[in-house]
Amino acid sequence: MGLQSLEELNAALPRRARLLGIDHGSKNIGIAVSDPDRNIATPLDTIRVEKFSKDIEHLKRVMDEYQPAALIIGLPVNMDGTEGPRCQSVRAFGRNLISRADFFGAEPVIGFWDERMSSAAIERMLIDEADLSRKRRGEVVDKLAAAHILQGALDYLKNLNPA
Repeated sequence: MGLQSLEELNAALPRRARLLGIDHGSKNIGIAVSDPDRNIATPLDTIRVEKFSKDIEHLKRVMDEYQPAALIIGLPVNMDGTEGPRCQSVRAFGRNLISRADFFGAEPVIGFWDERMSSAAIERMLIDEADLSRKRRGEVVDKLAAAHILQGALDYLKNLNPA
């Protein structure tokens, strides 16, 4: 299982199962979850990045509660479509999660979604539409970015399986 393209992931997913969305940044990890029918992404939580072992303990608690079939991790692709150091870091995070299959009880299934501009889009929305203070935006932007990433992947997966 492990790292998969969204097309491979789509073929392997059960008909009804939640997905977990992750926005992995240098300071925070935003988390979102889908409904079992994979229609709507809902922001859940933000983890302040500390040590990998502490971060995955928090992530495991979320996974134990929601039992996702797979994780969708936002991939911070450059605007020109190339992958830079941040993409390498996010891919390494995914590989590190897979290497800890013993901790999770099974190897997590992971797909990546191009997250270009997701945090910027969320910041603009929070400023323009929600009129949130800088402090309040800082508290919610990462989990909202995770929901934005997950919703993009959910919409893509729905298009692979037209009703």
